[in-house]
Amino acid sequence: MTRLNVTQKLIDAHLLSGHMVAGEEIGLAIDQTLTQDATGTLVMLEFEAMQLDRVRTELSAQYVDHNLFQEDFKNPDDHLFLQSACRKFGVWFSPAGNGVSHPVHQERFGIPGKTLVGSDSHTPAAGALGMFATGAGGLEVALAMAGKPLYLKMPDVVGVELTGELPDWVSAKDVVLEMLRRFDVKGGVGKVFEYYGPGLDSLSAMDRHVIANMGTEMGATTSVFPSDGEVKRFLEQQERGDDWQELLADDGADYDEHVSLDLSTLEPLIALPSSPGNVRPIHEVAGEEIYQAYIGSSANPGLRDFAVPAMMVEGRQVPPGVSFDVNPTSRQILEILSNESYLTRLIRAGARLHQAGCNGCIGMGQAPASGRNSLRTVPRNFPGRSGTPEDRVFLCSPETATASVLTGKITDPRDLDMDYPRFREPEQVAVNREMLLAPAEDSGLVELIKGPNVKSLPAFKPIPASFTGPVLLKLGDDVSTDEIMPAGAEVLPLRSNIPAIAEHVFRAVDGDFSQRAHDLQGDGFFIIAGKNYGQGSSREHAAIAPRYLGLRAVCALSYGRIHWQNLANFGVVPLTFTDPEDLEAIEQGDELALDDIIAALDSGEDITLHNRTRDQRYTMRHDLSRRQIDMIRHGSLIELVRQET
Repeated sequence: MTRLNVTQKLIDAHLLSGHMVAGEEIGLAIDQTLTQDATGTLVMLEFEAMQLDRVRTELSAQYVDHNLFQEDFKNPDDHLFLQSACRKFGVWFSPAGNGVSHPVHQERFGIPGKTLVGSDSHTPAAGALGMFATGAGGLEVALAMAGKPLYLKMPDVVGVELTGELPDWVSAKDVVLEMLRRFDVKGGVGKVFEYYGPGLDSLSAMDRHVIANMGTEMGATTSVFPSDGEVKRFLEQQERGDDWQELLADDGADYDEHVSLDLSTLEPLIALPSSPGNVRPIHEVAGEEIYQAYIGSSANPGLRDFAVPAMMVEGRQVPPGVSFDVNPTSRQILEILSNESYLTRLIRAGARLHQAGCNGCIGMGQAPASGRNSLRTVPRNFPGRSGTPEDRVFLCSPETATASVLTGKITDPRDLDMDYPRFREPEQVAVNREMLLAPAEDSGLVELIKGPNVKSLPAFKPIPASFTGPVLLKLGDDVSTDEIMPAGAEVLPLRSNIPAIAEHVFRAVDGDFSQRAHDLQGDGFFIIAGKNYGQGSSREHAAIAPRYLGLRAVCALSYGRIHWQNLANFGVVPLTFTDPEDLEAIEQGDELALDDIIAALDSGEDITLHNRTRDQRYTMRHDLSRRQIDMIRHGSLIELVRQET
C-alpha cells in the first residue's frame, strides 16, 4: 500500500490532470480563493473581462488590507468597486479595518484538507491548518474562481522533522529564519516544505502560520503542516470546531528530501538588509542603533506576537528618537488586546498604534528615516520596499524587535534584565465576525461601481511569428517584483489603472525605463536578467505593465515561480539560458532576434536567440507546457479563455 505524506494526500484528493511526478504539470481542483485589494481589483476586472457571472468555488473571499490610505479618491473608489464586485460575483467581502487577509482567513474560513489559491504570495500561510495553499497571479485566481483547475508543476516535498522545544526568547520567527539561513531565497523553488515530528507539539497554529507564511521567501510552492490536535484547539477557540478534520502523514511516508531541525538548539536570528535570506545570529549585529521597531504583519499576526511585547514593555518606556510601531493584524486581535489590557501597556510604553492592515510592510506609511535601522517582524526587506529608497530594514522576531526598541539599539533579548514572559493561548477569545459581508444571493441586478481610476484591461495582441528588439534593461540576480513594479503609497492606488501604473515600471532601478519604452513607439523589447528573476510578491502588474510597454521576451538564468507563470499568462516569452556565459556576452542596448518563435516553441526543442549587434547566437530553453504556449500564441490567457468560451 502506498504511504502518503500530508502534501501528497492533499494533492491526490484534488488532482484533475497529470501525475504526482516531480516537475510534471498537474491541474488541481480549488476549493477556496483569496484576494486582497492591491491585486483583487485586477482579479475582478479579469473575471469581468472573461464574461463570467458568479464564482464556482466553495468559498471565495476578498480583503481590503493593503490600500488603506485615503489621501484622495483612488483607494476608496477601488474599495467600492471591490464591494460591488463581491456582491455581484458571490464573494465574501472584508472591508478596510478588518485586518490582514491571511490571519483573518485562518480565523474565519480556513479548513483542513482544502485547497486555497490566492493572488498574494503569502497565501501559503494557510498551510498552518493542513491546507494546500499557494500564491498565484490574479488571472489564475480568477480562473479558479470560475471553477477552472489551477495548473502548476508537481513540486518535490521536503520533509522537515522538528524535534525539541524552543528555548526562552526564541520563537517561530527564528524557526523560519533558520530555514532561510539554510535555503536562502532560491533554495525552495519547486518545493513544498512539510513539517512534522514531536517538535510540533510546542508550536501553536499561529506559530505555524509564521513559518508557513515566510516559506514563500525561500521560493517555495507552499508549506504544509498536519491537521492535528493543535489545529483542532485553534478552530474550537474560533468557534469553528466542526470544520476540523485530522490530516496526518501515513506511518512510514517518505519525502523527496529530508531536513532535521532541533528547536532546542536555535537562538535569536535576524535577517540583515536587504534580503530575507541574509540571516545572522543576533549577537553579530547587536549594538547598532535603531530608528524604528515594528511589530505585526502577516508574518507575525498572532495574539502572542503582541501580548509578549506588551508584557516586555510593561513599566518601561521607549527612549526618545525611537519609533515603536504596532500594527494589529485583525479587528479581532485588536479587540482582544484591548480587553486584556495588552493594548494599554503598549501605548503607555510609547507605542504608535496603526489600523489593522498591511501598512508599512507594503510601504503604505511608517517608512523609516533615510539610512536608519528599522527592525520589523514583516516577511520581506527588499530594497526600498519600506517606502524609503535608502532603507535599512532588518527582519526579526517580536521579542528581538521589542528588546531593541527598549534599548534603542539592536539587542539580543536574552541580554535583557527580565524574565521571559510566559504566554498561554486562551481557550476562548472574543470572536469578531460581524464585519465580514456575505455575497448577495441574487446578484443579477448588482451593478459594478467603477470610479475614474478603475480602467478596463488593455487587450494584448498575439505574438508575431518573429520579432527583433533591443535589450532595454540588463539586470543581475534576485530582482524582486518590488523592484520591477514598486509598491508604496504613490503606486499601489494605481493597481486598477494599467496605463498609469506602467509609468512606474523599474523606477527603483532605472528611472528612465518607461520613457525609453515609449520611445520605441510600440516596437517590442527584451529584458535580460540573472538568477531568480521576479522573486517575491505575486503581483501580476510586474508582468502586465512591462507587457503594456512592449516587453516581448525575458531571458534569464532562472525565475521566481509565480512571476514566470505571470509572464506566460500575459503573452511574454520566458526563456532560460542554457550556458550562463551567454548572459555575460549580452549588453544593454544590443539588438536581439527570435525567428519563428511560435514554431520553435511548438517543436519542443531549444530556442536560438540571435544577437544581431554582436552576430552571436545563444541556445535558450523554455519550460512551457502546451497550454502555456497557447496562451502566448493568443496574446494572453484572457484571450485564450475568451475564445474557448
